[in-house]
Amino acid sequence: MKQEFTISLFTEDNIGILNKISIILTRRQINIESITASESAVRGIQILTLVVRTTPEMVQKVARQIQKVVDVIKVFVHTSDEIVYQELALFKVKTKGLMSGNNIDTIVRGHHARILEVSPEYIVIEKTGHKAEITELLHQLEPCGLLQYVRSGRVAITNQVKELNA
Repeated sequence: MKQEFTISLFTEDNIGILNKISIILTRRQINIESITASESAVRGIQILTLVVRTTPEMVQKVARQIQKVVDVIKVFVHTSDEIVYQELALFKVKTKGLMSGNNIDTIVRGHHARILEVSPEYIVIEKTGHKAEITELLHQLEPCGLLQYVRSGRVAITNQVKELNA
């Protein structure tokens, strides 16, 4: 049965590594649901965080195949209960839409979001949380005149101490 997995890849910071990883997943017909790249705690090492939906057997096969890529140092596969993770979303909403009849303070505070910018034309709201929480806020803001919406990929760290050389 398919389930959601977070794959953390520690790689050297070289051009083309993302393409190599994408090809491996495409060959197995696995879609990348979210992706984030950043520097890691180790100087010169990048971390790619991928979210995929597949079977446990397939994710292990893919992880072993990714581990063979020259620039990949270490691959970890996690289920959601093995990590602490968040996503970030920004919403641009018409100021008039939020002010007319809708209680902006209740919406923002109720979702533990925050207002980043206010102008006469729009308000920018930031929400950090899990995908379901962000989607819930999105649905509540849509009737208010949503102008733009963007969501980041997942950022995650493990519940247990896992070192790069583990």
